[in-house]
Amino acid sequence: MKHLKRVLPLFLVFAGLSLSGCGYNHFQQLDEDVKAQWSEVVNQYQRRADLVPNLVGVVKGYAAHEEQVFAEVAQARSKIGSIQATPALINDEAAFTKFLAAQNQMTGALSRLMAISENYPQLKADGLFRDLQAQLEGTENRVTVARGRYIETVREYNVLVRSFPSNLTAMMFHYSPKANFSVQNEEAISTAPKVDFSNAPAAK
Repeated sequence: MKHLKRVLPLFLVFAGLSLSGCGYNHFQQLDEDVKAQWSEVVNQYQRRADLVPNLVGVVKGYAAHEEQVFAEVAQARSKIGSIQATPALINDEAAFTKFLAAQNQMTGALSRLMAISENYPQLKADGLFRDLQAQLEGTENRVTVARGRYIETVREYNVLVRSFPSNLTAMMFHYSPKANFSVQNEEAISTAPKVDFSNAPAAK
């Protein structure tokens, strides 16, 4: 029994050093970093979604007949609200893709909503609209920054998962690559669709 008491601390030290040397602690750190960066991405997208009702309300005051655009925005916001963007989502490629598709839809709908102002000078001059527009632009910038940080953190994590010998630790403790923004969906999110009002009827 006494022998066991002397050996046990040495075993724990050896086990700790082994886990550290095989990258286990690094996995723990990066896993938490990825969750933190994902949380910031979600927070900024939520900030954007929270601006939508006020934006729609102001635009409706000047362009109440733009029902199709308002419906698109409402549908996009509803779809986003139906998705639980928990940290578990980034471990599920299909769920992550669904989340991106919903955000892409919102980006397009908001772009069309904001483009309406080009046809309504009084709307463009509205102080509340200009303030909301500035908030939206600031939020889009925050989304871009948060997304960029997430991309880099996930890239570092995924490299660790796939590299030898840390990939052995990943297999042992069930760490797997996390979903990330691809070049294609990054461009889709970042580039607002063009809206051509050249053939639209003149505002009354």
